[in-house]
Amino acid sequence: MKLTRSSSPSVAFSRRVLASAVLSAMLASTPLAWAQQEPAAPVPAAAPAAPAAVSQLAELSSVPAPTIAARAWITLDATSGQVLASSNPDMQIEPASLTKIMTAYVVFNALKEKRITLDQQVTVSENAWRTGGSRMFIEPRKPVTVDELIQGVIVQSGNDASVALAEAVGGTEASFATLMNQEAQRLGMTQTNFLNSTGLPDPQHVTTVADLAKLAVALINDHPEEFHYYKQKEFTYNKITQPNRNRLLWADPSVDGMKTGHTDAAGYCLVSTAMRGDRRILTVLAGADSEASRAEESLKLLNWSFQNFDSVKLYGENQPGLDVRVWEGTVETVKLGPAQPIWVTVPRGKSGEIKPMAQRTDPLIAPLTKGQQVGTLQLTLDNKVLRTEPLVVQEAVERAGFFGRMIDWAKRQFE
Repeated sequence: MKLTRSSSPSVAFSRRVLASAVLSAMLASTPLAWAQQEPAAPVPAAAPAAPAAVSQLAELSSVPAPTIAARAWITLDATSGQVLASSNPDMQIEPASLTKIMTAYVVFNALKEKRITLDQQVTVSENAWRTGGSRMFIEPRKPVTVDELIQGVIVQSGNDASVALAEAVGGTEASFATLMNQEAQRLGMTQTNFLNSTGLPDPQHVTTVADLAKLAVALINDHPEEFHYYKQKEFTYNKITQPNRNRLLWADPSVDGMKTGHTDAAGYCLVSTAMRGDRRILTVLAGADSEASRAEESLKLLNWSFQNFDSVKLYGENQPGLDVRVWEGTVETVKLGPAQPIWVTVPRGKSGEIKPMAQRTDPLIAPLTKGQQVGTLQLTLDNKVLRTEPLVVQEAVERAGFFGRMIDWAKRQFE
């Protein structure tokens, strides 16, 4: 098998150039864009339709997504959370050992909440020891720590290790599966149902590549201190050394995760992620016909995603929001903007074409609290909505005294 990696672009310099270009373009266009959309008001019958939201950025790209030999797949920019392209993202599939991403997520939650510790010794039950499929080769009555079991789950894909951890955290694997489903519901994985911690086949043990992408991004964001396990290339336990089955860890140095899976029904599956510069791309692929194919097709998606899209940070500390009139307050204007800086991904070469459009409450009447939502901000490209964010008050405005309020009331009668 020959895996090739396209050369990545100059990263740090290009990020700074793009961010500067977009900021200049947005500052130039902001007065027009804001003015077109404020204030929020009933839409006349003859008003033009609002811009439609784009479901995946491939719709706006001049470079089509590659043909991928898999039943279902998705690629997204984990920094912005935007989907770049997908095929059958909501088709229910068997997750196989990709299930263990949720197993690890629940275990990492328990570590963060100090319900377990990495050096804690776990008793291996007969149930865990006898679990079939891929194994870490743990044994009853032989000490094993939580840290070792995590490596057994992530690096070796051990079903026995998964059950042992499930029992350590949940008491029983069935109870642990309940925790898995609670987290899935919280994360918005609406097409997912877990029955076990391993991914061993069951007709009701299902998910989608879109749901798995949500889970993988959540694990990366919520547990960065534990993510290092996913780039570990091998692990030795019980004098048995097993390599990580993710071939991309050897093929591309920017790849640092994440998890393989395989059953006869599911085919060969892979969640892969790479960090190049300040951007992270994540792909989920299910139903490839071989180990080699799942690696090659995933790398193809990673390279296409990095090469044909870029992400920029908007509305940071040095990028002003909108100054608007506030009535009956101790000041006359207040700044509005998103609650926090926004990362936006666009097709390469279109960064300067992002347009901010806002709808807000009018009139704004004090008192206003910092963070109070007073409208929405849409970022559009080619008349398509890339994302919608709350428009909030940047600084609190106190209510003016009686005479100040009366003066403002009189002024409003003539506006």
